Amino acid sequence: MGTQHTYRVIVRGTFDGLSEESRSRLLAEADAHGLTAMQFTEEGSLAYDRTLKHFSYRLVVVSDAEDGEEMAGAIAEDRVEKALGGLGHGYKALRSTVTDLDTMKINYRRQSGRAR
Repeated sequence: MGTQHTYRVIVRGTFDGLSEESRSRLLAEADAHGLTAMQFTEEGSLAYDRTLKHFSYRLVVVSDAEDGEEMAGAIAEDRVEKALGGLGHGYKALRSTVTDLDTMKINYRRQSGRAR
């Protein structure tokens, strides 16, 4: 097993063919799934609005660095497919944006030496 990297993945998609039961459940829980509630977790954090058109999931994926960002995206999409499928929600057109936290450059603000 190689070096492990931690990835933050945002999976976006479109709800598709929602049953009346799914629509009702999603609308009842919409306030708990707004943008302010989103966090990166291994289970994923689902966000959508009351139009029930598009959604996004934020996930943390830990996998071998050798497998790269493409594999992290595939793992995240698989988790989203299982989560939405398990809830009975239809979807289509999943796409991922992946950030490797272990290679991410952090720019720190420099404090000026000037007195105020």
